[in-house]
Amino acid sequence: MTLGGLLPYIQLVLAILIIIAVLLQQTGASLGGAFGGDNFSAGYHTRRGMEKNLFYATIVMGVLLGVLSFLALLIQ
Repeated sequence: MTLGGLLPYIQLVLAILIIIAVLLQQTGASLGGAFGGDNFSAGYHTRRGMEKNLFYATIVMGVLLGVLSFLALLIQ
């Protein structure tokens, strides 16, 4: 298979991994914070350890998916 034939499968796997990574990340805001509640502790959250690595991995996978999508556009 050529790179053009593999790109859709790679993009699909990356998209699924991004969805899983986003769902695994914790959120600091509760439901009250989403509707303008008084939740000052959710304003700033320091990521540490595995949460920080998962955050950076999500960014890298998102950029990689964008680059591969642009590459797929150029190949076709």
